[in-house]
Amino acid sequence: MKTGHDQLTPPLFVFILYLCIYQSQQQLEPQVCKQCSGTVLNVSAVGTFCSSSNGRIAGRCCLGNESSNPARIIGLDFSNCSLTHVDNLQEASAALMIDLSSNFIVNMSDSTFQGFSQLSHLILPADIGCPSGNSSWDKVEIDEGKRHCKGQRNMCNQPGKMCKFSRRKVVFKSLKYDKRYRCRSAAVNCPEYSQCGPYGPGFFECSCADSYHGYKCLREGKFPALQVFGPLGASTLALSLLLWFTERRKAKKSL
Repeated sequence: MKTGHDQLTPPLFVFILYLCIYQSQQQLEPQVCKQCSGTVLNVSAVGTFCSSSNGRIAGRCCLGNESSNPARIIGLDFSNCSLTHVDNLQEASAALMIDLSSNFIVNMSDSTFQGFSQLSHLILPADIGCPSGNSSWDKVEIDEGKRHCKGQRNMCNQPGKMCKFSRRKVVFKSLKYDKRYRCRSAAVNCPEYSQCGPYGPGFFECSCADSYHGYKCLREGKFPALQVFGPLGASTLALSLLLWFTERRKAKKSL
């Protein structure tokens, strides 16, 4: 005959296992998905897109089904969220669709979507223009009080004025420092030994070739990380040891 303790063990084990799985899923869920209460409705634009993309809904987000990156946001539904300003959306920079309609947005900076190179459908209130203007999109239409910005254009293929580079346009992204340049323009004039790539509506970036780095990609060879960070690390270690010995001597004297 089994005791009551033995009979309760399996349900308790299942409950603990379920709790662990739930907590792990909560940690994987990006914070931007919780910025607005509610969840994505199946009948909404993002909900329909999520279903057709075989994604899964998490709060206000549609997450992709990639096993290597299960928390990747492919759709974001911030419609009817009482928004007046739009910012802090970088967690959704890989999104293909974003819905910001039915909000009282006062204004929206073009730089809000800088880095959203995969965004192909943006839904806004009718009185808010598409980021970087209609020329940055293949199709712009207004339907039922919503502005649809569709098909982000690749600025690397657009004719017009050339982008003049300056040190102020350098964006530090990695240990290679000024490896990439980004700016807005109707056309691209990337420096020699670099390649142009899209970087959001109206933006592009110039990436140095593998064997080049530095300002305007003018320096050839790999970035001298050892020569730069070696002495810095050695001096930091020496200073730490000096402070440690000093503190030990003070502690001995106080005894």
